[in-house]
Amino acid sequence: MLQLKNITKSYKAGTTTIEALNGVDLAFRDNEFVAILGPSGCGKTTMLNILGGLDRYTDGDLVINGRSTKDYKDRDWDNYRNRRVGFVFQNYNLITHQSVLANVELAMTLSGVGKAERRRRAREALELVGLSDQLKKKPNQMSGGQMQRVAIARALVNNPDILMADEPTGALDSATSVQIMEILSEIASDRLVIMVTHNSDLAEHYANRTVRLLDGKVIDDSNPLFGDEISDWKNTSAAGKERKPSMSFFTALGLSLNNLMTKKARTFLTAFAGSIGIIGIALILSLSNGMQTYIDDVQRDTLSSYPIQIQEQNADIGAMMSSMVEMRQDAASHDDSENKVYSLNIMSGMMKSMSSQIGNKNDLASFKKYLDAHLDEIDKYTNAINYNYNVQLNVFKGDPNEIVQVNPAYFMQQFIGTAPGDMSGSIAMGGSEIQAGSAGGMSSMMGMANVWSEMLDNPSLLQEQYDVVAGKWPANYDEIVIVVQEHNNIPDYSLYCLGLKDSTELQQMFRDVLASKDIEVETAEFTYDELLALTYKVIPNAAIYQRKDGLWHNMSDNKEYMRGALNNAITLKVTGIIRPKEGASATAISGNIGYLPALTKELMSKTFDSEIVGEQLRNQDVDVFTGKPFSEDGSVMPEFDMSMIPAEYQDMVANMSDEQLAAMMEQYAPTSNATFDNNKLLLGIVDEEHPNSISIYPKDFESKDVLSDFIKKYNDERKAEDEEAQPLRYTDFMALLMGSVSNIIDAISTVLIAFVSISLVVSSIMIGIITYVSVLERTKEIGILKSIGASKHDISGVFNAETLIVGLFAGAIGIGLTVLINIPANIIITSITNIPNVSKLPIAGAVILIVLSCLLTFIAGLIPAKSAANKDPVEALRTD
Repeated sequence: MLQLKNITKSYKAGTTTIEALNGVDLAFRDNEFVAILGPSGCGKTTMLNILGGLDRYTDGDLVINGRSTKDYKDRDWDNYRNRRVGFVFQNYNLITHQSVLANVELAMTLSGVGKAERRRRAREALELVGLSDQLKKKPNQMSGGQMQRVAIARALVNNPDILMADEPTGALDSATSVQIMEILSEIASDRLVIMVTHNSDLAEHYANRTVRLLDGKVIDDSNPLFGDEISDWKNTSAAGKERKPSMSFFTALGLSLNNLMTKKARTFLTAFAGSIGIIGIALILSLSNGMQTYIDDVQRDTLSSYPIQIQEQNADIGAMMSSMVEMRQDAASHDDSENKVYSLNIMSGMMKSMSSQIGNKNDLASFKKYLDAHLDEIDKYTNAINYNYNVQLNVFKGDPNEIVQVNPAYFMQQFIGTAPGDMSGSIAMGGSEIQAGSAGGMSSMMGMANVWSEMLDNPSLLQEQYDVVAGKWPANYDEIVIVVQEHNNIPDYSLYCLGLKDSTELQQMFRDVLASKDIEVETAEFTYDELLALTYKVIPNAAIYQRKDGLWHNMSDNKEYMRGALNNAITLKVTGIIRPKEGASATAISGNIGYLPALTKELMSKTFDSEIVGEQLRNQDVDVFTGKPFSEDGSVMPEFDMSMIPAEYQDMVANMSDEQLAAMMEQYAPTSNATFDNNKLLLGIVDEEHPNSISIYPKDFESKDVLSDFIKKYNDERKAEDEEAQPLRYTDFMALLMGSVSNIIDAISTVLIAFVSISLVVSSIMIGIITYVSVLERTKEIGILKSIGASKHDISGVFNAETLIVGLFAGAIGIGLTVLINIPANIIITSITNIPNVSKLPIAGAVILIVLSCLLTFIAGLIPAKSAANKDPVEALRTD
């Protein structure tokens, strides 16, 4: 089985070469008990280490099963030690942080034996040496004899062909020595046992062959093998491939975890020290995440108030501002020595820029079709897309007997002392007024009284921005909500607009102010139930007209007619009261009453169903109010000349006011002074495919940029189809206001990354040093593992597992402490900035940091783990 051929082993000690073995020739039978005797330093242990594959010979050859070991690789030696050889050492060499059972099982884990089989065989081996009741003890809880029995059980558990025993009784008393020798003698009955000892009496009594060494040479062999016996043995040798031993990752984790748990205080301090860098990174990530979340919320809330709005007639203010900046940059330089001041001609350039955009009209109908066709492409970048129409909301208090209009708020005109006008007057559109028919004028102050606001078609966004304090969100076109401010306040102006306060109070207050009188105003209070009980009536523009004598007349001053119109009107019910959430930076509802876009569509539908609108659309050349054809340019007749009036009427006409004269001329004019388009606006005729403005609400600033590119793509495609096509013009207010935000965020991110990098480097260096210290402390364990067949890969795996465990502990401690630190940090930050939850560690970030901690400690431990793998097993076993 084993044969030493002219084995030489030399050591270097400085400049001196020491020969531990010198030309040893020795062969061993398959089963015999061989005792190797000799004085200290004669080479007994060195020969045993070479036979067991722990040490390498300098010259000669070790033949195993007829195969020379000269071409053995590391994996071959590992397999040999694990499967063919079992070691019993003088100092037991048990792993102290493992239980007795785990120590015995360890060799089998390298052999790939299953857990259940390992447990069964380990119990049997311990039962064989009389320790079946000591399975859960640690080695340091046992006597020397018991530990040596555990070592023997460990050596036998893989059923090796050879048992190597190095001074197995050297540290035991006489009685215990006899017990150990009895066990070894029994083992030698079916396998080869080679024992190194100083005790010649025990060797003579138990061994059936003694070999004596002196100065590295064999000087006596009581039962040597002869040539024929060796030749026959060689012929019976068989070669075969076997599975190479390998330690599983979980075994390595178990060894390392048990070792770490024997030093709980140091392990905790090590993990805590490693966690400091993680804590720093986690806090930065918490603040970064919290601020990013806050910025995202601000962006989303702000963009819900500042959408990309494209109006039918619009000017690109951004382009004009850029033009002004360019004019400043391109301004001519002057010689300061002339002591003169020169004009910078900005106004003329701005006027040129404005004039270049006058008359431009955005084709929103085409763009709406383009949006609808590409909705899937941009849907993920938008919170909502609102199509806005010139649909006037004519709202009255719910009791039709009162006939009190609350929107548009005509009381503002009464407040400033002007005639209230009527509903057939001017229609506000884009800040300008378009006169319609002969029904009179409407003050532009109407626009100031707009407390009714169409809500976004995005319930989830609204629910993120508002709390429902009473009732519920509207679900149908005839349901509305009241919007209150912080502390449930609502401006008194809105109360007048809602009919909850008498608007005549304003006139009296105005008179008192002019008279320098003190004004005392009581705070009005309303219960939720009172507000939820409110109802309103809303009618389309066309509903106030009645046909008489073949023409249509405005009946808004006829109370009886208006009562009937309101009885047939849409009844609006207040279903909820909402309030902006605490900390909301911006909100999507601009007024104090919110209604659904469905209400606008319902009014558009009722308008198209009305008789007057049907008549006007059927005959688009005749004004339904006058019965006269529309003039092409809106003019009635040539400029007035007195010679046109008969002489007998000239004195009477000369005394007329301008208004009376205009009315007379209009009465006798051959054409109407209105146009078809003006009458459409007056009657509220709106085509759903032709919005007067489109509001696109991006989800964030990145989405806004994508949508801006989308509009540019549309313009490019239009230009490619028709070079004369006008591009869409709009003003990106958020780009003007927030253009530098991304640059600031990038700068902050760069600084944070720099801090994080420093923390990571420091943590890595520290973990590497700590792992190296652990390698030094576990040197004997390295030798033990190699003696039972652990490879370099297995050894490095043990220490890599240890670094992973330390990294896991460090990451977990760092994340835990970060979560605790975030609690007072948020309290302090909120008290200073009034921004809640600024420091908030995301779950994904926490997991990533723990993984990063493990990865960094693993990388930091690679060099110490490699040094552990390269340790000489003989030297490692000698370490105390």
